Amino acid sequence: MSRQERQDTRTDWSGRRVEVILGNPAHGGFCVARFEGRVIFVRHGLPGERVFALVTEDRGGSFCFADAVEILEASEDRVDPTCPVSGPGGAGCCDMSHASVPAQRRIAGAVVAEQLRRLGGLERDIAVEEIPGGAPNGTLWRTRVRLAVDAAGNPGYRRYHSNEVVPELECPQIDVAAYQGLAERVWRPGADLQVVLDANGDRHIVEIAPPAISSVGRKSPGRRGASAWRAATSAPRAEKVVEGSGRPVERVGDREWTLAATGFWQAHRGAPTTYSEVVAEWAQASEGSTVWDLYGGVGVFAAALAGQVGSRGSVVSVESSRTAVEDGAAALADVDQISFRQGRVERVVGDLPTPEVVVLDPPRAGAGKEVVSAIAQAGPRRIVHLGCDPASFGRDVGLYRAQGFELAEVRAFLAFPSTHHVECLALFTR
Repeated sequence: MSRQERQDTRTDWSGRRVEVILGNPAHGGFCVARFEGRVIFVRHGLPGERVFALVTEDRGGSFCFADAVEILEASEDRVDPTCPVSGPGGAGCCDMSHASVPAQRRIAGAVVAEQLRRLGGLERDIAVEEIPGGAPNGTLWRTRVRLAVDAAGNPGYRRYHSNEVVPELECPQIDVAAYQGLAERVWRPGADLQVVLDANGDRHIVEIAPPAISSVGRKSPGRRGASAWRAATSAPRAEKVVEGSGRPVERVGDREWTLAATGFWQAHRGAPTTYSEVVAEWAQASEGSTVWDLYGGVGVFAAALAGQVGSRGSVVSVESSRTAVEDGAAALADVDQISFRQGRVERVVGDLPTPEVVVLDPPRAGAGKEVVSAIAQAGPRRIVHLGCDPASFGRDVGLYRAQGFELAEVRAFLAFPSTHHVECLALFTR
């Protein structure tokens, strides 16, 4: 049988509605169910629930994906969704707004533990902690949001795995002040809106022009022509400040940063302080030593570590964004022991002085083999690693262990309430 004939005869349950009982949680906001010998990864359900699931994606093989569209027997952990634009067919972000906050923490802990076991080779119970700064029901924690603009000029949120826009501004992750007046204006179709409520309570709005090839309602063209499409859609996009200065003010402790509204800052209002405290506690850098702060952004962790190394030591912050480096250097100009290097981490670390401690906060894809190997070759005494994706975090844990490091401490935080995302912090020692 040819490959084409096998594809034509494969199982395809797309659009099929099945009754299942949901099992353990899985990475990505799913629960695992089984039906007629196949695994179904179901969103919008909770472990133990009996539901009708509508298959949304099926590429054949042993598994497919579905949404829980009717709850037949609900879990005690189910609550009325806090986000009115989430749920089956809705926006893609608040995929756990139907779960109580304690249940969100338990589910996130189970997912992290499974990824550590499967990818990191470790058995470890994970208790996910809350971060101060939001409402008790998992709302009002966000300080910045990126909205999409549909073809008619209406702002909103993208649907799950789609460029289609839900033109409703009701997601409760951020205060309603972020949305005021946005729906009354017609925006540039295909643009994004970056909205920030900064530490002073000021609102900043930046309109980001559409990519060179508009992605509104479009998918990637596949392998043929994909390189040109990626280049066009990832090229720098013009930014227009619509409200505020476009330079929000943020604070951690008694230190203040003024940075680009479109630059990186932790979304949860309490996260920068919480993570800085953990990083400082675990780093234990000696006076006069050298510390690497990789993927350092504007230098929040560098500021927390400068006091440990003292006037004779140094903290070297490496960041690929030139704007972030400039903003960090301006904010920390009075701290002589901090220096900034602009460039990709894997290209810069080979030229840095030997560190006693390495702190890194890589993007969602994780640090990866090349960076972990470079860190290991530098011979630090301690490594503090932040991971915002359980799977890439688990893979990085395995890479560190293969290089002779031990996972001495691990903490996880519900940094993105009402979503499946979770932030993990790990301390590695030789």
